[in-house]
Amino acid sequence: MASRIPETTQRIFTPETLRSAAKQSERCLVVPVLLRRAIKRYLREQEDPHMKRKVLRLSESFNEIKGKNLMLTESTSKELFEDPLKSIDQSKRWKIKSSYGDIGLTYRDDETIAYVASRMPAVYSACFRVLREVRRRLPGFSPAKVLDFGAGTGSAFWALREVWPGSLEKVNIVEPSQSMQRAGQSLIQGLKNLPLIHSYSSIQALSKHINKSERDHDLVIASYVLGEIPSLKDRITIVRQLWDLTRDVLVLVEPGTPQGSNIISQMRSHILWMEKRRCRKSKDVIKETSKDLVTRRSGVHIVAPCPHDGACPLEKSGKYCHFVQRMQRTTSQRAYKRSKGVPLRGFEDEKFSYVAFRRGQRPGESWPLDGIEFDTLKEQHAKRNPEDLEIDYDDVVKAQAEAEAEAELMPYEEKGLVCYDSDAIENDDEDDSDKDLVEKEEEETNPADLGGGWGRIIFPPVRRGRQVAMDVCRSTKRDGSEGSFEHMVLTRSKNPTLHRLARKSFWGDLWPF
Repeated sequence: MASRIPETTQRIFTPETLRSAAKQSERCLVVPVLLRRAIKRYLREQEDPHMKRKVLRLSESFNEIKGKNLMLTESTSKELFEDPLKSIDQSKRWKIKSSYGDIGLTYRDDETIAYVASRMPAVYSACFRVLREVRRRLPGFSPAKVLDFGAGTGSAFWALREVWPGSLEKVNIVEPSQSMQRAGQSLIQGLKNLPLIHSYSSIQALSKHINKSERDHDLVIASYVLGEIPSLKDRITIVRQLWDLTRDVLVLVEPGTPQGSNIISQMRSHILWMEKRRCRKSKDVIKETSKDLVTRRSGVHIVAPCPHDGACPLEKSGKYCHFVQRMQRTTSQRAYKRSKGVPLRGFEDEKFSYVAFRRGQRPGESWPLDGIEFDTLKEQHAKRNPEDLEIDYDDVVKAQAEAEAEAELMPYEEKGLVCYDSDAIENDDEDDSDKDLVEKEEEETNPADLGGGWGRIIFPPVRRGRQVAMDVCRSTKRDGSEGSFEHMVLTRSKNPTLHRLARKSFWGDLWPF
């Protein structure tokens, strides 16, 4: 077998390089085949010879807006602190405008084409990761009516179809850019079982064309849009309007930068403060007969990523809360993205920050490790049965011989083949929806409850020898009203069970307490 492999290939594919490649592909998301085909078809229809230049220009525009918005945010926060009523006129002006407010980038046809080619797959991967986490924490939640604010070219819509297939009945889209709306409509052409979709240029247009009884949505999502609004006052106004349109779950997603994490933290604090104040006022006004009804409707708790509803413990730590989703680059990204003097990798790490709210009080659940006692490594060794340590070498040799005999009978083409989802070869008749459904069912076999007993790993675990160091955000009270940031070191000798679990954990996973 080794003689059939060229010598140069043997030098490249060493055990070290194969282990490194396997490590890089862990939890690597592959963009669905239908979305890849839709992007290819859309870019082929445009036939733009200067695509690389437009992608580079769009990237430079993002970097320029990031710096300007950061300065505007600092100045606006200072003005609000000195004079809270100073920005009321700006907020009123936004309410009669037909867009988000004073956004820093206008998406025309050139920017839209570049966005579809370079950014849409990455935004999809972040939205998919966030919505999958919401589904994992809320296994009984299945949204039928959805509002996608700042929909762009429909990245969140594609993620919704993957996470909750067959659940969507009606989707309202708010997107002021006509070019983005046209691109989104072009990308979903030919899809089957589409829900009823209505597009609007602003929240005001949405509220004007639908009845008050139809304004509540099971799920409201705003992805990668709040960072394009420089004014803090406008952001708060928009998020409050989105929360008023939410019947159950509100999801906010921003880039995983210090500015994006700061925006998420500000909106998180504002909604929690607003609902706490509303609950206090309601308790003073309501009658005793309607207390139960108000308790079900009032209040809010965090579904993900926070395990508590208190102040963020990272606000004054100099760190910022963000996560990462690795994705396999599509052919359009590999073709049009540029790298700085080094070969472009086959994968991309999309960093993002997010928060998911749900109406109602946090359910009181028992903590997963309550009443569980773990043995140390010495205690586990003392309890072992000596007969279990005996190895029957005759059975081992016999099993190896049978496995080698079966391998010799297998055709050469079928030996060692691993099926990868690739852009190079795509079967038009292939439908991987059934495979995805099986994977989703396997993920939901043991869902974690919404109690305060589940912490969140917020930075990559560090594995050194027989110990694992992790940074975990956790709840310090049973009701999840307060939280803290904790640095944990798990060793094999003290707790081999949790040490084994920590070695398999990743950045963003839940951790039991």
